[in-house]
Amino acid sequence: MSPLARRLSGSRAALRAISATHVAVYRLSGGRLGASFNGMTFLLLRTTGARSGRLRTTPLLYIADGDALVLVASNGGQARHPDWLFNLRQTPEVELVVGTDAWRARARIAGPTERARLWLRVNEVYPYQAYQDAATSREIAVVVLDRL
Repeated sequence: MSPLARRLSGSRAALRAISATHVAVYRLSGGRLGASFNGMTFLLLRTTGARSGRLRTTPLLYIADGDALVLVASNGGQARHPDWLFNLRQTPEVELVVGTDAWRARARIAGPTERARLWLRVNEVYPYQAYQDAATSREIAVVVLDRL
């Protein structure tokens, strides 16, 4: 496990507090704050809880691929998939906020060929390969969000 993943896994409550603050700032500013930071672009993904049925909002890094947006379910390199991935597997229709725009999308996990292509693209921008190589033995899922 990477040092970053070790720190994050040891402080799940802190990570949740940081995410909640990020979501609040993003929303309160109408997407003018929190949508980008230090060259990284963030969206807000709103899923329906797989067990609870409650709406959950998560700030996530993304890249664009044509008209679709692409997410990586790295979970900081932890051994388990992130909760939002379980949620969208149960209910693939999601809501997105990107900057000042919001819309509905359908989420799907990229198949092997598409994943290989997208994995190369996301790693040009964000260092997910380091998580895959050193932090976790699970294959990190790549998720495609198609606008509805």
